[in-house]
Amino acid sequence: MRRISSRAQKWLKSFHIVFASLWLGGATLLSIKQFMISAESDGELCGILGTMVFVDWFIIVPGAIGALLTGLIYSLWTRWGWFEHRWITVKWAICVFGVVFGTYPLGPWLEGMLHLASEQGLAALSDPEYQHDQLMLIIFGTFQWATITFAIFLSALKPWKRRGKGASGTPSRCDSPRQ
Repeated sequence: MRRISSRAQKWLKSFHIVFASLWLGGATLLSIKQFMISAESDGELCGILGTMVFVDWFIIVPGAIGALLTGLIYSLWTRWGWFEHRWITVKWAICVFGVVFGTYPLGPWLEGMLHLASEQGLAALSDPEYQHDQLMLIIFGTFQWATITFAIFLSALKPWKRRGKGASGTPSRCDSPRQ
């Protein structure tokens, strides 16, 4: 496969960092906001939840998709590959899990809370469905934030050696399977 130039790779890295920052920043905001929902009126509750849905759709979703696509380009057209390094494999798992999990349960839970709040106002805070969705967002939204943060640290630290390669870059019989 053809490789991209060094200059193009720098641009790719810059965009990857921007998208990852959007995703992590939005996830941080929503995780913190979950612990601070204390609306005093129907409008405030809808405003808080509406803002959270906005952050989800216009910051987190573009950040996650952008990180996924730039990661895909990295894997296809640079020396980093898909499974060449264990830390990249772990990042792929986190990214794919994050996109899928964010799309299906997390997003619908948040939008369900907004829907209930717009129908019931502050009474939604006592609704069992609202409370369930809120608890799931607190638990799993915080978990997703932690995994995204971990993926960013993996990118910076690159903690594990190459898969199955010796010092010369070729497989060796003496390589430990625990690299």
